Amino acid sequence: MNSKKSYKGFIAIFISVLMLSHSVYANEWEDEEVPINFKTEILPWEIVNDTIPNKTTFTIIDIETGLSFKVQRRAGSHHIDAQPLTKADTRIMKKIYHNQWSWKRRAIIVLINNQMIAASMNGMPHGAGSLQNGFPGHFCIHFYGSLTHRLKNEDSAHKLMILKAAGKLDEYLGTISPYELIHIFTIAINQGDQKLLSMTLSNPDHSNRFNKLAENITYFWVRDFSGYPIEDANGFILVDVPIQVKIYKERKGSESKIIHFMIRRESLTDRWFIDQDAIYEALK
Repeated sequence: MNSKKSYKGFIAIFISVLMLSHSVYANEWEDEEVPINFKTEILPWEIVNDTIPNKTTFTIIDIETGLSFKVQRRAGSHHIDAQPLTKADTRIMKKIYHNQWSWKRRAIIVLINNQMIAASMNGMPHGAGSLQNGFPGHFCIHFYGSLTHRLKNEDSAHKLMILKAAGKLDEYLGTISPYELIHIFTIAINQGDQKLLSMTLSNPDHSNRFNKLAENITYFWVRDFSGYPIEDANGFILVDVPIQVKIYKERKGSESKIIHFMIRRESLTDRWFIDQDAIYEALK
């Protein structure tokens, strides 16, 4: 069998499995004839940096759509700066972003050799580009522990997308505090990630009403509360967290106010959720 056709065939098989299974991110799938182990790994940036040196070509698979395209690493010391390999790859990437370039993060799987690595990308061309691919610059790909170039810190939205790609997001949400949950709620709204947003709310199966409200919010700003005195919530099942916010809505401009986030859980051993009804009334 032609090895190139075989490789493409197994990419197609994986994407089919990806689209059919809600828990595919953590699934393992091996084929006896081809040495590809379909187990998504979270690898630290130091290892990825050595695994994917500059000028390496690899495949990106978008978790939400199942679309895949080839890229080449061109630069980057704290994360990968990449470019789509061809004009056809650029068209696929733009389709993933609904034909409009965006800084929004997306959960992806990086396929290289026989490894599948959980990662996150943004979709905005910036800086320099040198390939004849119709992509005016490069874009960023982040891995576990990678940093932004400007601030030299770990980007929270990229971190969440890496966990999402690896199927570890729900597990992570079970470990966080009420304040951290509010931070993730903010990221979900600003990224337009309805899946992530529903995971922060109580009654996620009845979140259509809230999703429609969130779609009209173009930006949701929350005052940094890292310096707030955090009350120990270990002995509580309901916490009221008042936070100063600024909300930008389409055709309505901005509004600043204090919102009370009602954070609840079913028992002391369960994870926290934001009360959906209460936050809906506060934002509508």
